[in-house]
Amino acid sequence: MRTLVLNAGYEPLAVVSFKRALILVLNQKATILAGAEKGKVHSADREFELPTVILLQRYVRIPGSRKIPVSRRGVLRRDSHRCGYCGKSANTIDHILPKSRGGADSWENLVACCLRCNNNKSDKTPAEMGWELKVTPKMPSGLIWTVRGVEKEDPQWEPFLGMQRQAA
Repeated sequence: MRTLVLNAGYEPLAVVSFKRALILVLNQKATILAGAEKGKVHSADREFELPTVILLQRYVRIPGSRKIPVSRRGVLRRDSHRCGYCGKSANTIDHILPKSRGGADSWENLVACCLRCNNNKSDKTPAEMGWELKVTPKMPSGLIWTVRGVEKEDPQWEPFLGMQRQAA
């Protein structure tokens, strides 16, 4: 069970386990806004619904939260696990401008790549190989990328994510 964490401005911050969410609630650092309809957690003397959305008591802003960190997993996810050169299934990433030639680890210089294309390209640029990229690599955008820990939205989060979209 995953729980969406909102700050006092109703901005989504992260997705945490229900255990972490319950600890925040029990320590009076958060309140439950929505819970699972069928799930309950029992302690010795209390009963709690499983939280699906919690609200932190005080405003928390994560510095640099608008910049999405580059990761292998993120590049593969951005490119839908499709090779940027041939379009087949990709399981690795490739530097468009190789690192040995000063290529950076950036969203604009990384692309998902199949093993065959990665080995064939080696330490060359796509232009030197006569290849064209099927995608234009760029930093992803959107709410699902800025909230830490989200792979996909839970249907119960929709009303709360909608509040954020209206405020924007």
